[in-house]
Amino acid sequence: MERLKRTIDAIPTPDRDRMALAQRRLDNLTKPLGSLGRLEELAAQLVGITGQDSPSLKRKVIITMAGDHGVVEDGVSAYPKEVTPQMVYNFLRGGAGVNVLARQAGARVIVVDMGVAADLKTADHVSADGMTGFRNCKVAPGTRNFTKGPAMTRDEAVLSIVRGIEVVESEHARGLDIIGTGDMGIGNTTPSAAVLSILTGIDPETIAGRGTGVDDKGLARKVAAIRKGIEVNRPDRADALDVLAKVGGFEIGGICGVMLGAAARRVPVLVDGFISCAGAFLAVALAPRVKHFLIASHCSAEKGHGLCLEHLGLQPLLDLGLRLGEGTGAALAMHLVEAAVRILTGMATFEAAGVAKKL
Repeated sequence: MERLKRTIDAIPTPDRDRMALAQRRLDNLTKPLGSLGRLEELAAQLVGITGQDSPSLKRKVIITMAGDHGVVEDGVSAYPKEVTPQMVYNFLRGGAGVNVLARQAGARVIVVDMGVAADLKTADHVSADGMTGFRNCKVAPGTRNFTKGPAMTRDEAVLSIVRGIEVVESEHARGLDIIGTGDMGIGNTTPSAAVLSILTGIDPETIAGRGTGVDDKGLARKVAAIRKGIEVNRPDRADALDVLAKVGGFEIGGICGVMLGAAARRVPVLVDGFISCAGAFLAVALAPRVKHFLIASHCSAEKGHGLCLEHLGLQPLLDLGLRLGEGTGAALAMHLVEAAVRILTGMATFEAAGVAKKL
């Protein structure tokens, strides 16, 4: 708990003075005022986050947290839990969607076992090309079924967050300029919807979507499981750790920790989809300042994602109907974030270009 507190206390506020200088430069570039829209807002935000007039985004990492969920036994997913470890191996072979999109963005992928319900036959690993790594941070082999009691203990909830912080510390020591969050875990839209329903006050039926593609009966089971989990466990909305422990998941806690650890080191975070949004809500509940370091990469096709982003006050960069997770939306958004910095640092001012300003 002390480690978590130290990280939260270390989270700074954005550098408003540098942001003002960046905005002044943006306003004097050879274009109509504000004509590059969100790219200009992003550029100023990145200056404030990093405290650098010319932020470097060369060292990119997608951190994909993996974990299993006891609530799957209630029929909330279209896929069996065996898919979770199978997909971890697919990540490590470089064959998943996030691997493809991360390579295009020039980002490394770090796959983290936070709570996969299998003994993964791999050690801490870095691929031959250095683009994919694996970390064993397993808290337990999957959460318990929250319809019957808490998904995890409070100590396990804290540990999941701390392990996320530790992954960031390790990657930061290697060199890290920007992080994208990602997830893998069969059934994990159910605990994510439960966490978000509690923290937003939005009804589970409004937030819960079809996840991996459940039919109407599966969706009904999912909503019923969330309602039962909330009824059985009575999570305290004012206590983020209680919410995580009662109805959350180890990878959701890990994502929360990644966001806290990144903010403490002035590293911008591209929030991926629905599961990452649940991690973001927990992180902001624990440390409101972390919100300034978060950039919503996209709005997914998962039913409640747009509502939750709006509730959090984050405007997504993309809306492509994605619902894969893994960090795929974050990888795509890295191109836009890098473009924002290039606009700030590469365009000429009116004065330098000898171009007349607006009359």
